[in-house]
Amino acid sequence: MKKKWIIISSVVSIVLLVCVMMGPVMSNVEQPNYQTITSQQGIDIRKYAPMIIAEVEVKGERDEAIGEGFRLLADYIFGNNTIQQEIAMTAPVQQQNSEKIAMTAPVQQQSQDGVWKVSFVMPAAYQMDTLPKPNNNRVTLNEVSGKSYVVIQFSGLNSNENIAQHEKQLMQYIETKQIKTSGSAKYAFYNPPWTLPLMRRNEIMVEIENNSMN
Repeated sequence: MKKKWIIISSVVSIVLLVCVMMGPVMSNVEQPNYQTITSQQGIDIRKYAPMIIAEVEVKGERDEAIGEGFRLLADYIFGNNTIQQEIAMTAPVQQQNSEKIAMTAPVQQQSQDGVWKVSFVMPAAYQMDTLPKPNNNRVTLNEVSGKSYVVIQFSGLNSNENIAQHEKQLMQYIETKQIKTSGSAKYAFYNPPWTLPLMRRNEIMVEIENNSMN
């Protein structure tokens, strides 16, 4: 009996170790390029470089919306897309190929007019004219200019309670510092679902109006 429990304990330990290691490893993918301007009370002011995002709009509860949005976006980057390429002047034929696009982090989610916008940032190596076009017309590609954000980072599950707690903290900081912001809060999640809560990276970010602070 003792030997059995030793084996079970060993297996559980190995599984936990794999979970601890796989979270950061699977999240070690390309991320948006930004510069941290200031960092205070666990909250950053960041200046983000221009980027291209793949985005879908989903109605429903927040957790359900991000699940559906992730599925649609993953379908696009894992091959449900086409490249249209003119081959040569002597043979004006269009060739369509399926291409997988590298996974990036984070998955972003933002509510606007009762609809959730879920997005992936595209790898920096792509331009709008080199990105394969989505086959699903629900997926759109959009250029986003460089912007500044006030950002709070936190660990734990991306539950409504955890998000609400840290969003309140961020909004209090914005009010105290009299930062002029634009639009609603955007949520960013960096880790796969099997990552232990303590190892997860979540963020709430709010755009700073006119890319400046008063």
